[in-house]
Amino acid sequence: MISPFLVLAIGTCLTNSLVPEKEKDPKYWRDQAQETLKYALELQKLNTNVAKNVIMFLGDGMGVSTVTAARILKGQLHHNPGEETRLEMDKFPFVALSKTYNTNAQVPDSAGTATAYLCGVKANEGTVGVSAATERSRCNTTQGNEVTSILRWAKDAGKSVGIVTTTRVNHATPSAAYAHSADRDWYSDNEMPPEALSQGCKDIAYQLMHNIRDIDVIMGGGRKYMYPKNKTDVEYESDEKARGTRLDGLDLVDTWKSFKPRHKHSHFIWNRTELLTLDPHNVDYLLGLFEPGDMQYELNRNNVTDPSLSEMVVVAIQILRKNPKGFFLLVEGGRIDHGHHEGKAKQALHEAVEMDRAIGQAGSLTSSEDTLTVVTADHSHVFTFGGYTPRGNSIFGLAPMLSDTDEKPFTAILYGNGPGYKVVGGERENVSMVDYAHNNYQAQSAVPLRHETHGGEDVAVFSKGPMAHLLHGVHEQNYVPHVMAYAACIGANLGHCAPASSAGSLAAGPLLLALALYPLSVLF
Repeated sequence: MISPFLVLAIGTCLTNSLVPEKEKDPKYWRDQAQETLKYALELQKLNTNVAKNVIMFLGDGMGVSTVTAARILKGQLHHNPGEETRLEMDKFPFVALSKTYNTNAQVPDSAGTATAYLCGVKANEGTVGVSAATERSRCNTTQGNEVTSILRWAKDAGKSVGIVTTTRVNHATPSAAYAHSADRDWYSDNEMPPEALSQGCKDIAYQLMHNIRDIDVIMGGGRKYMYPKNKTDVEYESDEKARGTRLDGLDLVDTWKSFKPRHKHSHFIWNRTELLTLDPHNVDYLLGLFEPGDMQYELNRNNVTDPSLSEMVVVAIQILRKNPKGFFLLVEGGRIDHGHHEGKAKQALHEAVEMDRAIGQAGSLTSSEDTLTVVTADHSHVFTFGGYTPRGNSIFGLAPMLSDTDEKPFTAILYGNGPGYKVVGGERENVSMVDYAHNNYQAQSAVPLRHETHGGEDVAVFSKGPMAHLLHGVHEQNYVPHVMAYAACIGANLGHCAPASSAGSLAAGPLLLALALYPLSVLF
């Protein structure tokens, strides 16, 4: 058995050999710091324009450790060491931290958090679009406790609005934008208890089609919740699990079509080819449902039938930006979360890299002069990487040492709990005997669980564009949509905005400066 200390010594030598030559010169680091300082000083000129457009990117489960690991992966995919790479979100000038707890949970879920960062109020775990007065799964606590989202505020102000996700379009994150439900799992009426149905509560798919009938762009998965029970899926004809689920017999795609004015161009599509052949100039409303449930992981994606997140985002922006009043777009990289829950770090991190690619595409189609872009997460995961790995070590690789307790190797990536817990012969599994670089490898965890859990620490909020400087320091998560609304002059707080006749520009002069710097905790 090789001594752990010898392995560590070898790792140290490797580290020294991997240092790029330019980084050995102190001038490299000093010049870099001076350039960064120059850029930071320029940020003193605050962008107080009106945000004509607002784009919110939500990485579901994208905690800080996931951001860092995704950064390294992005660099390594381009054959670089990785650590020095910059994600698109890394380039945003302002960064804050968001406190993610739910009103009844220290470690939150994606529904209560979505209500916070979309509707501006914190809520209970498992509920969407309702206040904390609503108890999970209790339909009769819903009425009177509904809260509206920034998507609704934007639509009411005349802007175009869109939702793009890699999950079901009626999953926790997107549903908070349009639904009011005591339970995030009420995807269709098939998943609802008889008591809730008898009390008049509606499923989330139904609410998607009825609550805000003129959402301009909807893209993601979730076909089966739109069709009558046992209706064969257009793509997976022999798969019973892909069939329709609705007990009420409704065809919600037909409902969606019926709500659209005849003089408008409405398109329902279900595959990538149809998406990429659309002429955005001739599309007023778009409903794209590309899978019966959630969309496939990026690493598993069929590039004939399923578009990537970045492809969906490009088309969405091309459609939405035609509105002279601007738009609000919610984009969710939703399967980062699913990869972590399954202990499949490689899947999760590739999802994060794809979302970062979509952020870059959105940036190329918009201007930070009039577009506020916010990138954040709903919560973190018990995902980590460490083990004194040398520079450029594969993010999915081994630590350069053995455990000094069981003398077995271990991967840099580990989980605090989850399905990767495995004991062989009464001992921890020897990972050198398995393919730990496989797409579906489940990283070792400390505690056995069928599904890995969320983490409770703060998450990052990256922002650029008008009023982005208001996202600073450490905030409650529900603060985020109030800033976006303030910047765009939508919602309830409009005292700082010029009359509509002034094309939505902010009021000029001392009032603007005072309000721009005034604590928003007082304003709301």
